[in-house]
Amino acid sequence: MITEGKVKLKVETKKIVSKEMEVFYNPVMKFNRDISVLLLSCLESEFRIGLPLSGSGIRAIRFLLELNKKVVKEISINDYSKNAIKNIKSNLRLNKINPGKKIIISNKDANLFMLESCGFDYIDIDPFGSPNMFLDSAVKRISRKGILAITATDTAPLCGTYPKACLRKYWAKPLLNENMHEIGLRILIRKVQLIGAQFDKALIPIFSYSKDHYLRVFFRAVKGKQEVDKIMKQHDYFNEAGPMWLGNLEDSKLAAKMSKKNDIEENQKFLNVISSESKVNVVGFYDIHAISKRNKTKQLPKIEDIIKKLKAKGNKASRTHFSGTGIRSNAKLNQIVNLLRF
Repeated sequence: MITEGKVKLKVETKKIVSKEMEVFYNPVMKFNRDISVLLLSCLESEFRIGLPLSGSGIRAIRFLLELNKKVVKEISINDYSKNAIKNIKSNLRLNKINPGKKIIISNKDANLFMLESCGFDYIDIDPFGSPNMFLDSAVKRISRKGILAITATDTAPLCGTYPKACLRKYWAKPLLNENMHEIGLRILIRKVQLIGAQFDKALIPIFSYSKDHYLRVFFRAVKGKQEVDKIMKQHDYFNEAGPMWLGNLEDSKLAAKMSKKNDIEENQKFLNVISSESKVNVVGFYDIHAISKRNKTKQLPKIEDIIKKLKAKGNKASRTHFSGTGIRSNAKLNQIVNLLRF
């Protein structure tokens, strides 16, 4: 028996989480689910929610218990495993939730679950590994102005360890350097957007991040050829990597609202940093330690002091969640190097 958020859950726990588990539950992904709850609570809309890969049912139950009742118009909980469905029903009872017209439980292949539905306002694709095999179905069934949430845990290809695998799976070249997680995230975004383009759906990132062993993106779906064309114009290369998405990773107003509304103390610093860096719309960041090493600077100023000096000179600057030693800024590299020398 474990507790996550407001939910009590009976689950199988193992030291090493794998897809071989009869009922999948990964405690490391608590933050992932925290952010999903927070984001939906900030959007102030009613959602028909589709969860194709529900596992233990933890995400669904947290939505039901932690979101305003008006937010969850209907929730469809699906998993291919019969044991998972038994566990989900047991966990609903444990949390005193009676399945009614609002809660639909199904035992189908994830893609069939989506394709046989009438569509959803929110779809969450959170697989073990690459989300690729679910993208086509998810894009087809996300509604106009709906939210599509995508997780990728295959960070090794996306972040440059296996470049050939990245080219096969995501149609882009990664880089293995200090910017690798941001580059990987932008490559993932472009891949999902290309699937959307086939169906005249512009998928606009409204909140995205890299954490632990995974990359995560929330897209707003906007229907229309012209909107898709705008998206495609923002695909290009960065430092020999790509093609990738070169647009904004977040909606800065939403990021600020999420940071303000958050009530989970251990998540606050992370959300504050994302809110801050969402206002600095540049691709890539400067890793101060890497720059210092390359330029053989003897003393390293505090990052906050560097940020203050950059702002004093009229630049935008912020910490970045991608690196504890990184600064996102529209300043030129030589400006950063000069600040490290003096």
